[in-house]
Amino acid sequence: QVQLVESGGGLVQAGGSLRLSCAASGSIFSINAMHWYRQAPGKQRELVATITGGGSTNYADPVKGRFTISRDNAKNTMYLQMNSLKPEDTAVYYCNADVVSSGTYYLLWGQGTQVTVSS
Repeated sequence: QVQLVESGGGLVQAGGSLRLSCAASGSIFSINAMHWYRQAPGKQRELVATITGGGSTNYADPVKGRFTISRDNAKNTMYLQMNSLKPEDTAVYYCNADVVSSGTYYLLWGQGTQVTVSS
């Protein structure tokens, strides 16, 4: 079974840093684009950052210059380094990836990891 598992969330003070990880497991042939989303209480889920299979990146305006998305293809893992965190970054963070396994295409979601930034 192919799945994504996130880790690294937690409670941090404003101005602090956290690093999220998203590991894909199972019989994986390839992973194309990978994304981080977040959903704050009472708000819609929003795209935070994207990294393509070739390593190109894109960020939502609120996190530009503070967050860095990266991936380790050998480990089938994606990361989100979050610096200069603000209370408005508080949300459940989800990873999302386009995965090919055993000749089948999957659009997978992780279970989510809570990030809480205190003021």
